[in-house]
Amino acid sequence: MRLFIAIKIPKEISEKLRLIQLQFKGLAKIKFVNSFHCTLKFLGEVDEELLDKIKNRLNKTKFHSFKTKIKDIGSFPNNKKIEVVWVGINGKVMELQKEIDGNLLSLFPNDEKFHGHITLGRVKFIKKKDEFRDKLKIKFEEELLINEFELIRSDLSKDGSKYTVLETYKLT
Repeated sequence: MRLFIAIKIPKEISEKLRLIQLQFKGLAKIKFVNSFHCTLKFLGEVDEELLDKIKNRLNKTKFHSFKTKIKDIGSFPNNKKIEVVWVGINGKVMELQKEIDGNLLSLFPNDEKFHGHITLGRVKFIKKKDEFRDKLKIKFEEELLINEFELIRSDLSKDGSKYTVLETYKLT
């Protein structure tokens, strides 16, 4: 099964992220994300026999709830070759990710290239490059309370990914 660990983005912020997505409509062929989240660690294909070990390790995560900012629009790999458009999320999210990474270290490699973000969409082709790059300068900032993270199974299909929450981990 294909697994990842993520912070789910609440409905009120998701609605604002959808408005940002609309700014890019017509400027590119882009596959927009429907379910917003910040992936803390992608585990990939995992044998089902490892599931209990993963859950036990994630239960050892001791972290307090916190507020952070979602801000700045960017792209991967860079602004010249745009494949993914995202909104940044940093601050204590980086510390939470490191703790989760450490708890899973003996099962999965360390994720040293973690970049906190929420994917808005995957770009196939940009029709209007200058206008598209201008949209990357849109000012966006929202405060987010993070009080839990989730272990999620991702099932791929021709209609896109289907996510199933396997476990929710509350922060203190």
